[in-house]
Amino acid sequence: MAVRDARVHRPWRRLVLGLFALLAIGPARAETLVIAGDIWCPINCAPESAKPGIFVELARDIFAEAGIQVEYRVINWARAISDARTGKLNAVIGAGIQDAPDFLYTPTAPGISRMCFYVAQGAPWRYQGLGSLAQVRLGTINSYSYGQEIDAYVRMHRAKGDRVQVVSGEQALEMNVEKVRFGRLDATVENSWVMENLLARTRQQDRLQSAGCRAPDVPIYLAFSPAIEASARYNALFEAGLQRYRASGRLDALMRSYGVTTP
Repeated sequence: MAVRDARVHRPWRRLVLGLFALLAIGPARAETLVIAGDIWCPINCAPESAKPGIFVELARDIFAEAGIQVEYRVINWARAISDARTGKLNAVIGAGIQDAPDFLYTPTAPGISRMCFYVAQGAPWRYQGLGSLAQVRLGTINSYSYGQEIDAYVRMHRAKGDRVQVVSGEQALEMNVEKVRFGRLDATVENSWVMENLLARTRQQDRLQSAGCRAPDVPIYLAFSPAIEASARYNALFEAGLQRYRASGRLDALMRSYGVTTP
């Protein structure tokens, strides 16, 4: 009888031991996708904000549908590109293809960068093509791409600093705005969504004005690291989500919630 009882209870003992083993290991860790960039609101805004940015919300919602958590970090743009290139991050937010040609990009661009030039209120200068930049001291941001022609112009003139000044850091745009306001720069160039958002938040709409925009507009993306094997899968998941959100009108609604419209 004792032997039979032992055989009957042995499966229960194995089950209990298995449960203890699972508890010791702990719960399975959720898959996490780390995305980063410097603040470029409304594309990506303060992480603790109720409105963390258009691209951040898109990434969180689309990847959540696949059971993947998104961790959003704010770091210097040049470092974000470098860290993603070496696989320390999964993706950078708001990159143009010129920013990192070796990264993975979705066929569908979730947004555009319309680069416009901004001068102090009342200043007479207007952007009329690349040749007109010779008339101004232009403020730019390190490692940003403004399109092939302007990028070439920046590379040619940044060393001397008399025609192009380059700044870095999380407050780079604010620095360029201040320089224009106080006459240390004649103009700065920035994405129109970003500049309008900044001027509205800081109540400086009457301090700077648009002096014309570069054409054509440049598509911007959530650009995935070339050093991470899973990037191809993430890229495909994000593309499928963008297609669904565009077809359902959800992408338009998200854009409108940030005060912009889908191009």
